[in-house]
Amino acid sequence: MGKITGFKEFERKDETYKAVKKRVSNYNEFTVPLNNEDITKQGSRCMDCGIPFCHSACPLGNLIPDFNDMVHRGEWKKASYILHTTNNFPEFTGRLCPAPCEQACVLGLVDNPISIENIEKNIVERAFKEGWIKPQTPSTQTGKTIAIIGSGPAGLAAAQQLNRAGHTVTVFERDDEVGGLLRYGIPNFKLEKEIIDRRVGILIEEGITFKTNINVGVNYSAEQLNKFDAVVLCGGATERRSLPTKGIETTGVVQAMDFLTQATKVVFGKDVKDQVLATNKNIIVIGGGDTGSDCVGTSNRQGATSVTNFEIMPKPPGDRSSSTPWPFWPLQLKTSSSHKEGCDRNWLINTKEFVSNEKGELIALKTIEVEWKMNPGKRPELIEIEGTEKTWPCDLALLALGFTGPESTLSEQLGIKTDARSNYIGTKYQTNVPHIFTAGDMRRGQSLIVWAISEGREAAKKVDEYLMGFSNLPSKGDGDLPSM
Repeated sequence: MGKITGFKEFERKDETYKAVKKRVSNYNEFTVPLNNEDITKQGSRCMDCGIPFCHSACPLGNLIPDFNDMVHRGEWKKASYILHTTNNFPEFTGRLCPAPCEQACVLGLVDNPISIENIEKNIVERAFKEGWIKPQTPSTQTGKTIAIIGSGPAGLAAAQQLNRAGHTVTVFERDDEVGGLLRYGIPNFKLEKEIIDRRVGILIEEGITFKTNINVGVNYSAEQLNKFDAVVLCGGATERRSLPTKGIETTGVVQAMDFLTQATKVVFGKDVKDQVLATNKNIIVIGGGDTGSDCVGTSNRQGATSVTNFEIMPKPPGDRSSSTPWPFWPLQLKTSSSHKEGCDRNWLINTKEFVSNEKGELIALKTIEVEWKMNPGKRPELIEIEGTEKTWPCDLALLALGFTGPESTLSEQLGIKTDARSNYIGTKYQTNVPHIFTAGDMRRGQSLIVWAISEGREAAKKVDEYLMGFSNLPSKGDGDLPSM
């Protein structure tokens, strides 16, 4: 695959970024793409490694060596075809996926891995530019109707697959626009919303119906779902984790997703009452994951006085840890573009109290340093270190602590069984109510966009089999590509 000696001749080369001062002045994407020659060289680095671990590491089973080879040969249209065979929305994963495929790349054993994610992004953007991505309407209709609850990546993937199988698909979204977490949970500077609209336009042309501002179980009776032949629940894991900390109800302690959603809506001119702003404030973001990073980037764009990030876990090593050897996802320090825009990062910090003034407004955080004690056969124990107490000035604390699971509204109204983590139980995506299926974060818990797309595709195949007795929809592991 690629050029036989390409990995020896060419070094890995990634997109660059616009200067910090320039990019934080707006909410637009700020990557500087590689030119066509450089992208071709990156495809040429792909090795004829025999066993492509990148393929198995990808939740979608993307045929990575195959599309890399097509890029190397200049066969961009064929590369797009191969990519879309397994991935409905490479424009999303090409921007937002943490790329487990790259961490499993065989070349990564001795050198920098292939820049798979960036190649993927360039393929799909070239395909849109050239007009190769066109609506695919089904040749026949089955007469079966399907309701999909949630228009995030799992719901969108399931909708497109089921529509192509000839079923009539309606997608219900409780927000005012389609996209789920992609729309309001991901800042515009990481994913411009025109990218979502471009793809949704294709889905509408293919025949999918979208209904927004419909919160099933709240302003749309769950009983109305019985008129559909099948239902797919893709509502995500939206219950936000909080802290059992003194002063948690103080004004100025805000859930990260509320902060990010408001910021994105304002970017697009939507009316947001009492918007939470970081402008001229000392910001502390509690949580060191991607959502925390998004809060850092958004706070800097709003003109924060200072941005500090707390993480209760130890600082990861700069290189791959021996506890997560190749080809596993590595325990390794991740520094995002938002961190590089200005942020004081702190590890092994536990928040003990949110301090307010006489008006009930947040003015400071009290913390203590901690360490983790490893006990064989038991969960790690959090130990507070005496004498390390500290008070930090803070006007706005953003809780970026992840999600505990999906909401219980639908499970209770529809009689869906859940597990100990409140995830909807879907054995092979089918719940205990035979015509109701579930996929994405609602089924597996908080996870990656690439997993959500995979779940949506796999659930669609099971729904199709349930309705028709068989399915021609592809599934990860099916193997062969259809003919060109």
